[in-house]
Amino acid sequence: MEWYMALFIMLGSLFGLMLIGFPVAFSFLSVNLLGAWLFMGGEAGIGQLVRNSVGSVTSFSLTPIPLFVMMGELLFHTGLAFRAISSIERLIARVPGQLSIVSILGGTAFAALSGSTIANTAMMGSALLPEMLKRGYHPTVAMGPIMAVGGIAMLIPPSALAVMLGSLAGVSITGLLIGGIVPGLLMAIGFLGYVVIRSFLDKSNESEHQEEEEPLTRRQRWWPFFRDVVPLLGIFVAVVGSMLAGWASPTESAAIGALAAVLATLAYGVLTLKNLVRSLLETARISVIILFVLVASTAFSQQLSFSGGTSGLLSVVSDYGLTPFWLVIGMLAIVLLMGCVIDQVSMMMITLPFFMPLANAAGIEPIWLGVMMLITMEMGLLTPPFGLLLMVMQSVAPASVRLPQIYASAVPFLLIEGVVLAFIFLLPWLATGLPGLIG
Repeated sequence: MEWYMALFIMLGSLFGLMLIGFPVAFSFLSVNLLGAWLFMGGEAGIGQLVRNSVGSVTSFSLTPIPLFVMMGELLFHTGLAFRAISSIERLIARVPGQLSIVSILGGTAFAALSGSTIANTAMMGSALLPEMLKRGYHPTVAMGPIMAVGGIAMLIPPSALAVMLGSLAGVSITGLLIGGIVPGLLMAIGFLGYVVIRSFLDKSNESEHQEEEEPLTRRQRWWPFFRDVVPLLGIFVAVVGSMLAGWASPTESAAIGALAAVLATLAYGVLTLKNLVRSLLETARISVIILFVLVASTAFSQQLSFSGGTSGLLSVVSDYGLTPFWLVIGMLAIVLLMGCVIDQVSMMMITLPFFMPLANAAGIEPIWLGVMMLITMEMGLLTPPFGLLLMVMQSVAPASVRLPQIYASAVPFLLIEGVVLAFIFLLPWLATGLPGLIG
């Protein structure tokens, strides 16, 4: 069978199943079974598929995923994350656009502790959005920062998605985790600058409710911050610092972070049996979903390789003589367009089997490309009509908030993310500088 026919069968079957509403993971599983039967020798091919699938999830490099997820779930279910957000709010009391600034600072802090975009947006939306609307914030001003900062969790370690991308793409997981720090902080600074400038130019977003509050003393403002925020940031320092110093691998640093999260909840006296069970059950649920997706994606890559689809497409692209510059532009454009209609995990599963052989053949720096893919996928979280964080915000927002308002609130932050992506593209050292210190 010609490679293009094999590619048509695999991709056509995949998109056909997804279009009729078949779950993404099961769509990939069905296509993998079809591919194993056609290209790997019938029944023997299916047996080989099973053996390969088992091997794909027994890799020790995947251990950080459940540990990173556990960190965020513990802080979320014990309420420590909410206490940290409240402490940051006290610290910047009586500042124009106070709650928008809180959503960015608090969301960035929680992103550095949880690594979960959905948990970040859901928590910040549930905790801050009702109060922001009550104080007179326009819905587009209130929702935008909450959704935008949720995506930072995809970049700043601990990021389960970065671990997943590194595993699927064969890229250094440590390099991706560390490489996302500078772009993530640049985004947070950009978001913060936009909110501060807009708040000073338009103070109508604050009602008189804020002015009626009694001024806080310096101790009342600073003590909760040192009590509830600084110790938790120590978890982030332990995770990232151990990797930067070369003392720990990603798996070991994830174990350090998980242990630190448990010790923190014990020290604050908020870890109960109920909270622990809920955190562990949610960790298990999310981890199983991620590992199932990894099995499906790895098998899909193998089917494409056995069918000749990957090598055939690689030869066609090579014949065009595209420079690495235009090749990267094309890859990012494809990811950005796909982000309008499908989720980030599906994007990785579909694109990486094609992108990584092309990137390796063209000599493209893998960490640089991986960080830019994470940024582009983050933009997909906010891209209408089906950006995942747009849907999460719709689920936690009051019924009076309409979907067009949610779309409109995301636009300024999408532009800021686009600017950061351009900086990383033109100045690769912003993504590769910190990882280079480790090597």
